[in-house]
This record gives sequence, structure tokens and C-alpha cells, in this order.
Amino acid sequence: MRLAKITGTVVATRKDETLTGYKLMIVRRIDSQGNFIDSEEVAVDYVGAGVGEIVLIGQGSSVRVDKKKREAVIDMAIIGIVDTVVG
Repeated sequence: MRLAKITGTVVATRKDETLTGYKLMIVRRIDSQGNFIDSEEVAVDYVGAGVGEIVLIGQGSSVRVDKKKREAVIDMAIIGIVDTVVG
């Protein structure tokens, strides 16, 4: 898992059918101090997060856990909303 901040949303009216019903968010990784690192990427939102929130993201096959998600073309997902970072 990694920390990221949601910077925007993506609207795609034409996409792979396995992504139908998923909200797509633009995320950018952050360090524990909230500083941006790396470039922006697109993640599927599993938890109902919003723009400006700090979230946990997961990547790869570990984000496709149930049968419906296992067959989807998902490589990155928002899997948690962060309340506090201490460190």
C-alpha cells in the first residue's frame, strides 16, 4: 500500500466494459509529510473517496479480490481513506 492524494476525476464514456460502474480518480503519491512524489496516475475508487482526500492505494493483482474485480482491467485501486498520518 502507498499514500496518495486525489487531485481530480476522470470521466470516460467509452472504456473497457469491465470498468463500467467504477469511479476513476486521478491520484498522486505523497510522502508522510504530504509532499507530492512521482507523477499522477488513474486509480479505480473502491471506497467513495473525493478530490483532496489522502488515500491508501494498492496495485497489481492484489486489488482484484472478488470474482467481478478479478476479471477487470484494474491495475491500481483506492482501498482506504486516511484520517491521520503520524510519523
